[in-house]
Amino acid sequence: MSDPSPENAEAAIADPFPVPWASEVLEDTFGHSLVLAVDKARQVFRWIPPGRFVMGSPVAELARGSAELPHEVRLSRGFWLADTACTQAFWLAVWPVNPSHFQDHPDNPVENVSWHDAQGFIAELNRRLPGLPARLPSEAEWEYACRAGTSTPFAFGEQITSEAVNYHGGYPYADGEKGRHRQRTVAAGSLPANPWGLHEMHGNVWEWCSDWYADYPTKPQLDPLGPKHGKQRVLRGGTWSDPSRYARSANRSRIEPAYRPRSTGFRIALGNR
Repeated sequence: MSDPSPENAEAAIADPFPVPWASEVLEDTFGHSLVLAVDKARQVFRWIPPGRFVMGSPVAELARGSAELPHEVRLSRGFWLADTACTQAFWLAVWPVNPSHFQDHPDNPVENVSWHDAQGFIAELNRRLPGLPARLPSEAEWEYACRAGTSTPFAFGEQITSEAVNYHGGYPYADGEKGRHRQRTVAAGSLPANPWGLHEMHGNVWEWCSDWYADYPTKPQLDPLGPKHGKQRVLRGGTWSDPSRYARSANRSRIEPAYRPRSTGFRIALGNR
């Protein structure tokens, strides 16, 4: 079962602050958020409180993968997570060359990005804004934020539609109806947010996590970061070209960190660990 509530309510309110590198700090129906500005480009980040959840998928979940062993995870520290994948506009404010295939709109997510490319971008972002703790989310942080307190296959429930999620609508989930196949990315933030205010955690582009890929442990975990060594890095979320099952909250994928697929981007996290 998932517990979206923080370990300590007072700490959850205090933890996000101070944030001297934020251009704005806001609060709305989703909770605390902040805006990071580089030149004219902006990225909104949502505060993700500490908590516990069951990572992986139950045995009865349809289309589950064999590497999704359910296990309890506790995240003892909250963190900020971008409300969208990194856009081409934000990328170009930091990095001079746009690697993306779909370049018709600056709000499209940047893609054709390797894990090393994402790390290079983040290092330059941290250099531009001294003291900024930008990084990739861990795989556990990513799934926790994607689920947003839910335990269903998707943050939206047992089913998704291609109107709300950008996947190959010709391959619906379970007994769902067929839908659109856009054959491309959509602008970041253009589809409905999950209960914690995060857009396109399901579909659109794969998102790199910081972890090396490995089998899950069988025992409860505290702030897991994955193994210290490996051959492939973790990708999460599914993409515009994949069947719906790959967009499930628990779905795991992995490739070599130097590989640059047309469907791969990333989402920035902020916070020390």
